[in-house]
Amino acid sequence: MIALARKYRPRNFASVAVQSHVSNTLKGAIARGRVAHGYLLCGPRGVGKTTLARVLAMALNCANRSPDGEPCGVCESCQRIWSGSASLDVIEIDAASNRGVDDARELRERAMYAPSGDDRYKVYIVDEAHMLTREAWNALLKVLEEPPPRVVFVFATTEPQKIAQAAAPVLSRLQRFDFRRIGPADVRARLESVLADEHIPAEPEALAMIARAADGSMRDALSLTDQSLSLGDGPLTAERVRDALGLVAEDEYLEALAIIADRRAGDVFPMMQRLGESGIDFGLFLTGLADMLRAQLAVTLGSTSVEVSERARAILVERRDRLTAADLLRMLAAIGELEPRFRKSGQQQLLLETLMVRFALLDRSVTIEDVLRGLGDGGSGPTARSTAASPSSTSGRPAAMGTGPGPVDTPRRSAGDSAPPDRPAPPLVRDQATRSRGDASWMPPPSGSAPTASAANPAVATAPAPPRPRSVATTAVPSINVITERWDDIVASLRSSRMLLAPFLEQATPSAISAAGALTVQADDEAAADALEMSKADMLAVVKSMFPAVERVTITRPNGPTASGSPKRVTEQEIREQRITSLRKRDPVLGAAIDALDLELLD
Repeated sequence: MIALARKYRPRNFASVAVQSHVSNTLKGAIARGRVAHGYLLCGPRGVGKTTLARVLAMALNCANRSPDGEPCGVCESCQRIWSGSASLDVIEIDAASNRGVDDARELRERAMYAPSGDDRYKVYIVDEAHMLTREAWNALLKVLEEPPPRVVFVFATTEPQKIAQAAAPVLSRLQRFDFRRIGPADVRARLESVLADEHIPAEPEALAMIARAADGSMRDALSLTDQSLSLGDGPLTAERVRDALGLVAEDEYLEALAIIADRRAGDVFPMMQRLGESGIDFGLFLTGLADMLRAQLAVTLGSTSVEVSERARAILVERRDRLTAADLLRMLAAIGELEPRFRKSGQQQLLLETLMVRFALLDRSVTIEDVLRGLGDGGSGPTARSTAASPSSTSGRPAAMGTGPGPVDTPRRSAGDSAPPDRPAPPLVRDQATRSRGDASWMPPPSGSAPTASAANPAVATAPAPPRPRSVATTAVPSINVITERWDDIVASLRSSRMLLAPFLEQATPSAISAAGALTVQADDEAAADALEMSKADMLAVVKSMFPAVERVTITRPNGPTASGSPKRVTEQEIREQRITSLRKRDPVLGAAIDALDLELLD
């Protein structure tokens, strides 16, 4: 007995489901004599790529072709091509097992032979074309650009981006068609037609379950139907499909949604234990839970396009007010973040239990909207605290000036919970020393406002000022740690004026600074020491612009003693070689490129 996916494979362009934008174009090209020499058919698995390639070959070689380009589907040539039998003029190649350059060269040589008849075409169908190597594509480039007469190449692939990465020039030599995923409604309609021809009754819910499990693939849908029918005789029921495919019952998803909506976190563990003992796939359950949450979100927002059963739809409509759209969005986002890690985890049940408990405890957190609303109300919101009514306000501790918002997931407190101590707010008034320096970032309080510091609250009045910006120069001698932190900025400043010197300075290290402002710099090697010694004036100018207290710069050689006497003259070639060595250390790829391409360093 032939499998349904093969038995009901389309024999003409009109019967190819959903892909009318491709089939109509190909049929029109045949009818008008505008057939291209190369096509690239892209799309998910099981949506009709290879089928349309065969129908195209049938139409090109059909003796009884209709004027609009449709093949007859019953002649000997059509029958052989449709069944995938051997044919002189239509050759199907699996690129997964024939992916090398030798296979491509053989294909190129075979293409030079003429078709078996003057009115026939030679069609090469290459499936899984993304598996071809870069060398194989290069071997085919010329024949794809200038093929022999009446030769057509059809490449089918599920991953066109790999072809673009391996052989981008190929794309400009082919006509590309992108196939669509097949929706559940179209899958159900096709299954109803197939089962009607097979005289097998089927429940609508059973067909809906198969359509959802097919995930946009018509071939998968027919294969799953075959699998379900193999379980027994009689009508195709939802229970039969569920048992054959190992699907999770829709009631389990509704029960999980009820646990989340009722905040029954403790019921998560018995449910997960029951599902684990029944042998369900937790990855499949996570996907189904996401689909049910999406359906609940759609119902909550008033949408009617929900791919669930009528019974489940009625339950979701009844529960539409028990979960807010914001909570549902947060759950879907959490599932999306967990899914990549979930697939690779060996503790899937534990991850799923943790996720469900988080969902059931969503009401224990404060949303950012509530926090901001509390701040906007002047402290009367849910996160504001009244310091006058707090027992701690009468103690010796100074009262806080305000309460900032805590984390978004701060737990809510019930009426019986004890309030945590108030957090002191950041000071609003700088100390006297800060104001005496004339700091531009300090602003006096506006006139008429309440005083922010008083003798009764000295803790706020004497609060330390925040650290000064790093870019502000200071007249004090900086520490060696401060200079080390700014060393990259010094190198960047010097690179703009002395590009060849910057790599030597980048490899050097500031080692010490004296109280008199003498900075000692440790060179990386002798050549670097010579180059830095010759350019101490430029280096000092850059360092002094950032640290005015630095008065001079001393270069220390790698062997220890400080450079003294007349410096050794360094040629420009030595500087370039030193810079290339530095670049090699920082970027091995660039070093390999210099060796392979014989690159020369310019300014």
